[in-house]
Amino acid sequence: MKRLLLSTVAACVVAGSLSGGAITLYQDPNSGAVYTKDAPGRIKLGDFISVKDIKEAKSKTAKALKVTQVNAKVPVLKFSGTHYLGYTYTDYEDDSKESSSKFETRRNYLQIKAYWNKKDYMRVTLDTYQDKTDDWKVRLKYAYVYFSDVLPNTGMEFGQAHRPWIDYEEHNGWLYRSIAKVFVEEHNGAHLTNSADLGVNFKTKTPYFSSEIGLFNGEGYHGRQSGNSLSFEWRLTANLLGTGKKHVHLDDEYAKVSFLGQQNSKYKGADDLNWWGIHAVYNQPLFLLAAMYVDSDNEGGSHEGKGYSVNAEVRPIEKWSFIGRYDDWTDKSKSDEPHKKEYIVGVAYKYNKNVKMLANIFSIDPNDNVDDDKKTKYMLTTEVKW
Repeated sequence: MKRLLLSTVAACVVAGSLSGGAITLYQDPNSGAVYTKDAPGRIKLGDFISVKDIKEAKSKTAKALKVTQVNAKVPVLKFSGTHYLGYTYTDYEDDSKESSSKFETRRNYLQIKAYWNKKDYMRVTLDTYQDKTDDWKVRLKYAYVYFSDVLPNTGMEFGQAHRPWIDYEEHNGWLYRSIAKVFVEEHNGAHLTNSADLGVNFKTKTPYFSSEIGLFNGEGYHGRQSGNSLSFEWRLTANLLGTGKKHVHLDDEYAKVSFLGQQNSKYKGADDLNWWGIHAVYNQPLFLLAAMYVDSDNEGGSHEGKGYSVNAEVRPIEKWSFIGRYDDWTDKSKSDEPHKKEYIVGVAYKYNKNVKMLANIFSIDPNDNVDDDKKTKYMLTTEVKW
């Protein structure tokens, strides 16, 4: 009702502002001359308004509705936000460690895209995080320019850009970043990479093949580059059902197989970090099933290992989903090759197109040879996207 009232007020203001400025024009069909007065043989062209009158009417409308005008050097600005709000109770298996209980804001993204045409834009994304002193800070997540057609079917991100894998998996395989990162990023999983870095990323989309191939600093967007070389990273995906150019949703059917990896010499100024993985996912309206295998070689460094992750989602009732995930990582850098294991089970409810609510259990065993590091988290989460 409020929106209808505002629209009515705007229409009345515009009509009132322009009614006095309209002018009727006539044309002589033989000479093509245009006149402001009618005469025998002249054809009425219609009523016209000057550009000056239109600008004045817009200004009056904004004042009538008390709207602040936003000026930019591009025709379109798009604003959006993503927020993960939650509560977590953590229970440690070691009785000497006290359980914790806290409310959280796990992610707060504010994003702006400035389009100078329908496909090309500049993107800036800000995020909040808590530092070691528990003070809240704002961090730059993305800041890149996107050109849509640098090569056939290929666009390019340049700046602080997406790395090839994580954003893809969060939209196609593991859809619940609000409760856990994907396997290759999760701290108690493989923990090999993160989602953004300074560099360039070429993104190709065709119906049956898509890819991202990039060159980056390598340490990630919140890490300081300490090496003297760059990181080559890639994702190559076969879209078996021809959905490679489509932004897929839960009610779509798709099947995808991906080969991914990273080659980074002198990672963090020390050892080489070379890892690769295979990922497969199948989705239809009733369920999703995804699995991946990863192998990493870091010359005995802390990131050397191998492992796998499996996750599933079942949607038996409209708006409701039941989710599960298991991660297993073997740390090859240690002589006893301990395992890191994670288990996630939960339920999700889609409140509306902007809000989703989740309840889940997240069991973490960072080392199966050390009992006092084991813990279980009981989580409540609200995802908000606008």
